[in-house]
Amino acid sequence: MHPFVGMTPRTPINRYPPSMTKWEYATVPLLIHATKQILDQWGEDGWELVTVLPGPTGEQMVAYLKRPKG
Repeated sequence: MHPFVGMTPRTPINRYPPSMTKWEYATVPLLIHATKQILDQWGEDGWELVTVLPGPTGEQMVAYLKRPKG
């Protein structure tokens, strides 16, 4: 008897990786008195906050955001 007789066919292996999400990014200076409003507005437009870091001078914070392209 052949060793593969009676075996059910398997689902073919996908040899290609699934398509990767392409992102667009934005950097936004944050005003200390309006941080929530600024982030809420960007969030409403589909942007996701990645991190907040000090800006180049250290006096102002900068938000780094991303959202899927398209």
